[in-house]
Amino acid sequence: MDRYPPIAAHGLVGDLQTGALVSAEGVVDWFTAPRFDSPSVFAALLDHDRGGFFRLSPDDPDCSRKQLYYPDTAVLVTRFMSPDGVGEVLDWMPPITSDTATDRHTLFRAVRVVRGTVRFSMECRPRFDYGRASHTLELRSQGASFRSAAATGHLAASFPLEREDHDVRGTVTLRSGEVAAAVFTTCGADEPVPEPPTADSVTEQLWETADFWQRWLRTSHYRGRWSDMVNRSAITLKLLTYHPTGAPVAAATTGLPEQVGGERNWDYRYTWVRDGALSVRALLDLGFVEEATAFTHWLGARLGDQDIDGEALQIMYRVDGEPLLTEELLDHLEGYRGSHPVRLGNSASGQLQLDIYGEALYALSEGREVGVQAGYRGWKKVSRVLDWLADSWDRPDEGIWETRGGRKDFTYSRVMCWAAFDRGLSLASAFSRPADTARWTRARDTILEQVMERGWSEREQAYVQHYGGHVLDASLLLMPRVGFLAPKDPSWLSTLDAIDRTLVSDSLVYRYDPAASPDGLRGSEGTFSLCTFLYVDALARAGRLRPARYMFEKMLTYANHVGLFAEEIGPSGEQLGNFPQAFTHLSLITAARTLDEALDRQRD
Repeated sequence: MDRYPPIAAHGLVGDLQTGALVSAEGVVDWFTAPRFDSPSVFAALLDHDRGGFFRLSPDDPDCSRKQLYYPDTAVLVTRFMSPDGVGEVLDWMPPITSDTATDRHTLFRAVRVVRGTVRFSMECRPRFDYGRASHTLELRSQGASFRSAAATGHLAASFPLEREDHDVRGTVTLRSGEVAAAVFTTCGADEPVPEPPTADSVTEQLWETADFWQRWLRTSHYRGRWSDMVNRSAITLKLLTYHPTGAPVAAATTGLPEQVGGERNWDYRYTWVRDGALSVRALLDLGFVEEATAFTHWLGARLGDQDIDGEALQIMYRVDGEPLLTEELLDHLEGYRGSHPVRLGNSASGQLQLDIYGEALYALSEGREVGVQAGYRGWKKVSRVLDWLADSWDRPDEGIWETRGGRKDFTYSRVMCWAAFDRGLSLASAFSRPADTARWTRARDTILEQVMERGWSEREQAYVQHYGGHVLDASLLLMPRVGFLAPKDPSWLSTLDAIDRTLVSDSLVYRYDPAASPDGLRGSEGTFSLCTFLYVDALARAGRLRPARYMFEKMLTYANHVGLFAEEIGPSGEQLGNFPQAFTHLSLITAARTLDEALDRQRD
């Protein structure tokens, strides 16, 4: 067992309230319960010795391994091949489609042999609360209960188990056609202990889960050139969305580094207004109206949460809308391959990032086409936010990338404030709602003139990261998407050329250059996968279809073996950062659709 497998050497399974990572070695090394942002049960990915894991794999260390998803589902299949036989471990979590949150979550691990004979061994070593809570063990012949003050876990198996201190292990030898299973359930302390699984019960749960995902995916409208990758991205976005509230998390993990051994290790298990808002268009384009509508309702609730005398919106929240995300360091964990510190919570939640108002209004405006319309009280919330923004937009802020190098006049923040007023005016007109339209119009027009004059660098012949500077920033690739500039405007084409010169490396795109624009953190980072797909989208809109398509196809080769992307790509093509990242997958969907449409127009 590799102490720290590559970040990309994992698949994701989940039940729409939480998720688990399963390595290609058959190890569950990340699992939180009962929610994405809850304390971990297994976290060996952040500390092999202290984090805990759940391994189920053949005894033969030399067998080869392959991992795939059962087609169009979130059922993960890990295949083990050796001269003696071929076995498979199937991992899944039955989807919980209730709007009510639950403490009960179940991870199924089924084992079957399809050729020859294979001996599998299992180790179940939970470490509750990020390894900070001890537990007791109650062992039965085919089951075990792990009880701590923080949580309770039950393991039910179809084969005998034995104690190893406060953990359990077991072995099972299967011949071709035989099946075994181990089922891990987290729940409240007083809930009943699960029964040992039978072949029939496991098979029933497997096909019910597979059918759920295939039925859901059949509602997709996408019929373009890259259906496999778009479908996998759609499933991943669904897996990363907390169903009871409709809020997507940025990623399933915390602490995975942007640079191995570095300090850029953040907690991404929360809902960013920006990420969720931009996902609305992608979901609507695919036909997933229910998911898009659920997030706009969540967002609408946030607009009324806070006092306008302070900030009208926080940049991120917990999945239930709770704004408190106090950051602390988990000093007892060594971090992925020694990448320390491991952070819990995210102090960036207190930053001022004015762009989120543009993204929020963008989402509400996009939802209009499927009948999402704020009632009178909802509109008053929106109107109050825009009135507040009319007084607040012309302030330095921390910017989209959450740098910790001080506030600046970020161009992207101004662009999205323009988008907020532009969409607000459109909504007020479309629904005949009361609004201070004269004031909003003045703000919108003032912002546009300011960006044109102060956000432009004559030296670079490009729009730049912040006023008075010359640093390029990939966030500006969204300018044509929101309508601030025409996609073939000469100044925009010149900006694309400058981005290509300074931020693009063999088709991969950096967010910005930290050396040229210090961000208050040590070390460097890889190229940002989101930005690569944004660049593809911008190139396609600009009519540069050959480089756009080539870049898109090359970028797809950086996906892992099951089609998932982490946050970044490192110098040697390795995936870095939290995994999988929702923003990357939604931008893949958007880029694919834009490119499809542009190629179709060219063909016609």
